[in-house]
Amino acid sequence: MSAAPAAPPPDDKDWTWVIDEPCPDCGFDAAALDRADIPARTRTATAAFAAVLSRPGASDRPAVQVWSPLEYACHVRDVCRLFDRRLHLMLAQDDPVFHNWDQDETALAERYWEQDPTVVATECVTAGDTIAASFELVRGEQWERPGRRSNGSMFTVDTFGRYFMHDLVHHLHDIAG
Repeated sequence: MSAAPAAPPPDDKDWTWVIDEPCPDCGFDAAALDRADIPARTRTATAAFAAVLSRPGASDRPAVQVWSPLEYACHVRDVCRLFDRRLHLMLAQDDPVFHNWDQDETALAERYWEQDPTVVATECVTAGDTIAASFELVRGEQWERPGRRSNGSMFTVDTFGRYFMHDLVHHLHDIAG
């Protein structure tokens, strides 16, 4: 096992503002997103991550404290899995509260930098397909069902999907830049 690389500075920003305002970094505009496009855009994004992992150097960090494309793909895979579980909670329970998830802690605990890019590529696409299929099943008033993060941030299934989509688009931007 290799030693843990330098951890990026913790991302302690509350990114929920991207639901209402375009992201100046990646250009994603959640308000302009047609929620019917979430499944297809999810599949496109996760396929793009899988493609990046087939390139030489996908495990290399561009800077000491910046994740490699492999680490970003592991994160996106885990985001898809986590958001799928949360989406199902929102559809099954009345106003569920989501347990806190520390993405940086997960990256270290799961040793993202040591994972096999070929395996992660497959897992990323599978996780993307799974959540895309879950969003395809959302109908009518289900889009307004609520859920909350442990910090109190409120979502509907609609805003949750928009927030989720920003995460994927933003991280594609991260690995392209």
